[in-house]
Amino acid sequence: MKKKILVIDDELSIRMLLENFLSKTYEVVTKSDGMEGIKWLEQGNMPDLIVADIQMPNLDGHELIRNLKASGFFKDIPLIMLSGIESSQEKVKFLKLGANDYMVKPFNPEELSVRIELLLSRK
Repeated sequence: MKKKILVIDDELSIRMLLENFLSKTYEVVTKSDGMEGIKWLEQGNMPDLIVADIQMPNLDGHELIRNLKASGFFKDIPLIMLSGIESSQEKVKFLKLGANDYMVKPFNPEELSVRIELLLSRK
């Protein structure tokens, strides 16, 4: 059975890129902001990993991590954050909040795929 990845990003181009690239190996579900992502999870869906953008409307990456880590059900789902901000401080902040990885946009989808594989193999 294919592992399931939830991609949350407000940029359609990124959602499409990741869906096209990752769907060869994984079942990919995309949502356009953190609020949609949380709603989908609360409907009883459980992904093996989440890839989420940090800068999003409605519920950003920061609030998303807070919500996930506060939940008994979702706190152990591996999380890769995507950001347009290349700052060591930002990276550290999100890793401390509980993200497993942090990639700066624009990124190489192949590198993201390898990072996903590594995180999933640790589970």
